[in-house]
Amino acid sequence: MITELAVVALVVSAAASMPAAHAETTQVLALAGSIDQVLTNIRNWVMGILAGLATVFLSIGGVRYVMGGGDPGEIEKAKTAFKAAGIGYGLAALAPLVVTVLQGIVGA
Repeated sequence: MITELAVVALVVSAAASMPAAHAETTQVLALAGSIDQVLTNIRNWVMGILAGLATVFLSIGGVRYVMGGGDPGEIEKAKTAFKAAGIGYGLAALAPLVVTVLQGIVGA
């Protein structure tokens, strides 16, 4: 108990003797020059998320296929995961087309 109080007193005294640093900081949450840049950023995020999820499903399908041990139910679940991964990769590949359509709609 006394040791804890001594440590607290030492920390407080050290903090009191330090000069206060007052730095002005500005936080920029989003910086985009144009709507085209915003749509490009959206495309990149969508492609990354879809490719990541597709990779997860591909991994799950591979593990289920290997660990299935010939069980037809597990093999079918693995094939379903492979199909989901293929759809995810296909959607990730089509993301630039979707952004192009959005640019046409918005007029950017």
